[in-house]
Amino acid sequence: MKILSIDTSSEACSASLNIDGELITRFELAPQKHSSLILSMCDDLLAQAETKLGQLDAVAFGQGPGSFTGLRIAAGVIQGMAYGADLPVIKISTLAALAQQIAKDAKKAQIIAAIDARMQEIYWCIYTVTDNGFVLPSADEAISSPHDAPFIDILKENTPVYAIGSGWDEFDDVLAEKQKISHLTKIFKKRLTSAEEIGILATNQLKLGNVVSAADAIPVYLRNNVAKKSSKQI
Repeated sequence: MKILSIDTSSEACSASLNIDGELITRFELAPQKHSSLILSMCDDLLAQAETKLGQLDAVAFGQGPGSFTGLRIAAGVIQGMAYGADLPVIKISTLAALAQQIAKDAKKAQIIAAIDARMQEIYWCIYTVTDNGFVLPSADEAISSPHDAPFIDILKENTPVYAIGSGWDEFDDVLAEKQKISHLTKIFKKRLTSAEEIGILATNQLKLGNVVSAADAIPVYLRNNVAKKSSKQI
């Protein structure tokens, strides 16, 4: 199985090639340089693996939530690859990819992935880890004020909680104290979504047949729904 994955949803730009479980990745902190870096990263990975785009089984991207501009860049690049090589596309949540980074540490725990959404809001979702090591959402992804995120309504009692993402960098005190998460075990700060975890999750999605056409490779912004849904949209 060969899958090329990309992510430009944050200040980091990354690409990863997953060949039968072996991953090679390029990752760089490069705000506002994603459009000039991502294609060269992909070309470099394919060249290193002596693989052509048409030999892949699928391409995958971080569909969001995240930076509006970054998500559009990733979607545009993936659409171009998928159309050009007639490949299926796998869309992976950036929040799920964040949670997947610590899946091995949180096998019997719950993971709260949170991304700073600016304007004093966070994108967030809560995950558990399945027996095969992939994260599974406990509810829908949401956007809300860190003061109003209804974590306590979703988290299981007496189960360890791990936290990850830029939302915790910015609002850790508010999220931990306001939400009264007494069983918060560890916060993994300074973590950004990477194409490597997108590639890991994409292998499972490809096996399940969860693919879309190039035309349907569109970002998920979440903020589009704010006017229609309250912070209790979960």
